[in-house]
Order: sequence, then C-alpha cells, then structure tokens
Amino acid sequence: MARMTQRRKIHRFVLDGSPQSAEFPVRHREDVLAVEEPLEIRLGSLPFTVTMRTPGDDFDLVAGFLVSEGIIWAPEQLVSLRFCAGEDENGVQTFNVVEAQLRPDVALPERGRNIFTSSSCGICGTDSIDAVRKSSHFSPAADAVTLPVETLAGLPDKLRAAQAVFDATGGVHAAGLFRINDDGGAELLCLREDVGRHNAVDKVVGWALRERLLPLAGTVLQVSGRASFELVQKAALAGIPVLAAVSAPSSLAVELADASGMTLAGFSRGKTLNVYAGHRRIAAPAPVPG
Repeated sequence: MARMTQRRKIHRFVLDGSPQSAEFPVRHREDVLAVEEPLEIRLGSLPFTVTMRTPGDDFDLVAGFLVSEGIIWAPEQLVSLRFCAGEDENGVQTFNVVEAQLRPDVALPERGRNIFTSSSCGICGTDSIDAVRKSSHFSPAADAVTLPVETLAGLPDKLRAAQAVFDATGGVHAAGLFRINDDGGAELLCLREDVGRHNAVDKVVGWALRERLLPLAGTVLQVSGRASFELVQKAALAGIPVLAAVSAPSSLAVELADASGMTLAGFSRGKTLNVYAGHRRIAAPAPVPG
C-alpha cells in the first residue's frame, strides 16, 4: 500500500464542546491520504490519454481502460504492458507512464482518446447507447444467472470489509467482482480501490482480462458509489450481467442497463435495495405464511 497512501501533518480542530476541546481546540497530528497521480497511457510509442488515479494495479487499469474503450476484448490482443521512463525532479522513476503493445491487427483510435461516454461530449443518450452496442463483443442479456436478493443485499458489507485503503484514508472508491455460486452465495474474486470510481472498475475489468476470464458471466459488480452511465457501459463491455451500487443510478445508466439486458440495482444498503432494470435475475424470498 506504500504508493497508494501518503502521510501528511495537519491541524485538527475539535469543536465538540468538551473541556479538552475548549482548552486545546487545535491539535497537531498526522493524517493518511489516498495518493492521486497522473498516469499516461501510450499505445506503442504514441500517447493515448492521461488519467488521474491512485497508483497500484496500473497494468490492470490500462488493460481495463482499453476494454472499456472497445479497443480490445481478448487477452491475446494485448501483447505486453511495461512502465516507460518517467522521472521526478530528483531523477526517481515515477512509474506514471505505461506503454501497451497491441497485436498488429488491433484497430487503433484515429486520434487521441476516442470517447463516447463523457457527459460533456455533446452526444445524445440514444447515440451513446448505440455506440456501446456497436462496441460490445459480449452480451449480458444472454446470461441466465439468478441470485437471491439476500445475497445481493449483503455484497456492500462484503465489499466494505475488504477495503484496506479506505480503512486507512476514507478517500477512495471500491469495485468488487463477485461470482455467484450454485448455492446462491457470492465469492469475492477481485477488489480494487482508487480515487476514481471509474478507475476502480477498469482495474477489476483489466484483472479479469489478464486472467482470461472475459466475458464475466455469472458475476456481480458491486461498487461503493453511484451507478453512472460510464460504469454501466464498462460492465456491459466486460459481459457483466449484474451491477449493484450503494447509491443512486442516473437515468441514462438505467436506460443502458435495460437496453443491454443487464440487472442494475441501487441504494443497496444491507436491508433494502432498488432494482431499476433486469429484476427477473433477482430471486425474492418466499412469503411468510400468515
């Protein structure tokens, strides 16, 4: 966790009305922060994009980002990943530049970062959803997985229990990939944390690509924040049939989940949850006899 967190001296103001706070309202201490640094992604020797991320699992991040962009979808298309020369003012390697070497037959974007998911890109929702359909090589709609609602409702607690960086900093998002077993239980396959919720998901998807697990049939992606259009898109492109979030989805996220045949749940907080799309995958408990 060394590069993911950083200690910094702070002034802590305590205003709880206690005698101690009245005598010592300002206290000096150290706090632990989540690190945020730029990562430049290159395709071969050509600069592709720069993203702000928490260092760690960078190869997973790059691989997942390429899947999310619809550039690759099979591990054979990614020939190699390596850190390039990148040094700070003291000449120390920063590990902030990653070069991805793709198979020669992989079509590269014509210029820069070829994005259709940004809310500021000027593309309407219908065109955005159509773009995802055209880019996807997997079909979540064909996935017949079902799971008990109790299992789905319990995933936020399982996710939270594994969030080591959040425990230290309180400043990162998490994405956890769970496999639904034959008995209806959930097994945590991979968890990644990052200051960017989209990065956390890319790291999970990139791990799965490198482990040769795509498409991710029979799985649930549980995220710690809200469910945006971008997160649903990333899940759809990885073949994930179920996405659950502890907070709210956006309207376009629900539209994309419905159009892709995904199950989308929000406000999943242990005792209650809302299912916005694909409710047929969720098995409700049997009614209690009156």
